[in-house]
Order: sequence, then C-alpha cells, then structure tokens
Amino acid sequence: MAKGPKIKVTKDGPYLVTGGVPLGFESPVPNSSGDPVKWVKKETYSVKETYLLCRCGRSMNKPFCDSRHSETNFSGRETAGQEEYLDNPRKYEGPDVDLLDIPDLCSGTRFCHPSGGVWGLTKKSDREKLKKIALQESCACPSGRLTHVDKKNGKPVEPDFEPSISSTDDPGANTSGPLWVKGGVPVESSEGKTYRIRNRVTLCRCGKSLNKPFCDGAHMRFGASGSE
Repeated sequence: MAKGPKIKVTKDGPYLVTGGVPLGFESPVPNSSGDPVKWVKKETYSVKETYLLCRCGRSMNKPFCDSRHSETNFSGRETAGQEEYLDNPRKYEGPDVDLLDIPDLCSGTRFCHPSGGVWGLTKKSDREKLKKIALQESCACPSGRLTHVDKKNGKPVEPDFEPSISSTDDPGANTSGPLWVKGGVPVESSEGKTYRIRNRVTLCRCGKSLNKPFCDGAHMRFGASGSE
C-alpha cells in the first residue's frame, strides 16, 4: 500500500519528504511599495518518491540538501513545543467576516499590508470590494497566521490546496523565504511527534528560526540568501 505524503524533520539535518510530494518554487509579486500582492510559480522541480530539503540554509543546491549541515555542525533543535498559540488566536470582528490572527506563526511575507492592511479591511468587510481584498490577503498568507471566518456559516475561508511544497523567496526584501507546505501534509518531529496538521504551514530553511521547525521570519532579520 502506498504511503501518504509526509515531511520528517531529521535530527540536526534536512527535511525528509516522502510520498512523492510535488515541489516547486514560488515568488511573490510586489507592488510599488515592495509589499507582495500575489504569488507566481517560477519553477516546478522533478522529484522522486523520497527527497531531502535543506534546513540549515547552507546548501549549494537549494532547495535540496547537499549534506553541508554535517560540515558546519548545524544545530536544528526543535523548539515549537506543544504549539499552544494555535489555540488562542486573536480575533478581529468585522460585519461580514471575522479575522483570526496567530502572530507566532508570522513568516514576514507581508501580504497583509496592502490597501491599508487586512485588519482594517476586515472592519469594512460589508463593502464587497474591500472584503474581497481582505480575503485575498489572508488566503495568500503562507503560514496560516491569518484566517477569515465567514460570519454566516461560521466556517474558515481557506484556499483549496493539493498536497505540495514550494520553496519561496522575497524580492521586495531581497531574501529567501520559507518552505511553504500546502494541503495538510503532515510534519513529523525528529522524535516522532506529528505536529498539528494544517492547510498552510511555513518551515524554516535558513536555520535561524527560534520556533523550529517552523518559520518565524528569521530570514528577514538575517538577510538569508535564497539562491536556488
């Protein structure tokens, strides 16, 4: 029986991807202010049933691992813990939709900034044009920090993703970005614990996140190179 897709965090090493998960490279298109407004697929990689993705940020063959982590004594200790922050999102109420915000998941991609910001747009969601922009911004958030909930049916508004992974960059900030995991691909810790399965997850690939294996925007602070 074929095994489903999975990402295994190896101890002080790369991400082991199994199940033939499609892999691509996506880049945000910025507006005149440098804030992203949409994602564009730049490349689709030919992958095998099993492959390794760099987690230390030092590979010369990104996004794939080239074993450089072992040469540089990379410490990939996982610090995400029990992910209690997922249970306590901040709630911003609007007339048509509410916004759930989990700041600990922020990966710094800034899709929430244009048109006055997703928080202000939510408060004006009874205006169809502004509501549409608000939903576009929250759905473009790769980490799942931002999620709108429809007040009519109480259901979250989520993009419809098939299981896949995209390496990303951030031209507006001239840095690499995280690995964007879509479609509920399970992420398992080096100790065998499965983190909470979500539709949108961002994994650190610069090696400097304080919430490993998840991205916390450290690539923005350190100006990590994302040359593929």
